[in-house]
Amino acid sequence: MESLVTSAFLTSLLAGTVAAAIPLLLAGLGEQISEKAGVLNIGLEGMMLLGAYAGFYFAWSSNSLWLGLLSGAIAGALLAVPMMLLCVWLGLNQIVVGIALTLGAQGTTALLHHVQFSRSYPRLPKVETFPLPLLSDIPFLGSAVFSRHPLVYLALLLVPLLAWLLRQTVVGINLHAAGDRPEALDAAGVSVAVTRCWALLFTGVMAGLGGAYLATIGAGIFVPFITNGAGFIAIVLAMLARGRPLWVLAGSLLFGACLSLTTALQVAGLPVPTDIVQMLPFAAVMLVLVLFARRDALPAALAQPYLRGGK
Repeated sequence: MESLVTSAFLTSLLAGTVAAAIPLLLAGLGEQISEKAGVLNIGLEGMMLLGAYAGFYFAWSSNSLWLGLLSGAIAGALLAVPMMLLCVWLGLNQIVVGIALTLGAQGTTALLHHVQFSRSYPRLPKVETFPLPLLSDIPFLGSAVFSRHPLVYLALLLVPLLAWLLRQTVVGINLHAAGDRPEALDAAGVSVAVTRCWALLFTGVMAGLGGAYLATIGAGIFVPFITNGAGFIAIVLAMLARGRPLWVLAGSLLFGACLSLTTALQVAGLPVPTDIVQMLPFAAVMLVLVLFARRDALPAALAQPYLRGGK
């Protein structure tokens, strides 16, 4: 009996860790790109939230999960546009604009949900999974990790792909220069503003997709403020990853494990108060900041506007 409880606990913990980590991974990878280019996107939480609402609404109304995910990505990209105009082209304060976008997205999505659904909370049907041959048969890991929606596999594949792009391509060199030496990039004839705009647009797509995943595949429901600070955690992950996508993945799994611990403990039948367990992700954020914040390696021009020669 004890072995069955342990098995159920581990399977539930692993499954919950992966489910909770994917939104953080997608948003964190996107934030890493914008930070590389010198843009601190505090509006990431708002982009995730708007993507979550758009993803859920269009998946629910069209009965198409893929349309919902696409809509979430587009919604996140649309919210990145005002930040591109205000911060990159006009040189306004990135932190102030990002906070304003997040607050605006919170109010907008809450209002839209109230208008569309009033006090009802419809649910999406169960998401179809695609088990990977052989790998899905591995004990514990198989059903928890290798029997997922294709977006999970795509998100994991993005980690080595972005690592290659940042280190081995001209695009990665330009992003690095836009964040560390924008004047040098400008002197080389590459527009700093255009480079940062594309980075921000990519961040919006990834954040919106992460929010859409959270509302459609992860929860199957949208409630106001569903992201619950996930965007801010993703910002911390991107900052501490030092430009390494693999570290974003590791951090996402760590915080995903903290988020999923509540469900796993309930499955195991342990009487741990839910409120205490829900504090774990934020306690983990503070612990990681205390241990590693002094060792981060942020771009020299992060959050600093660059206007000369930018157009």
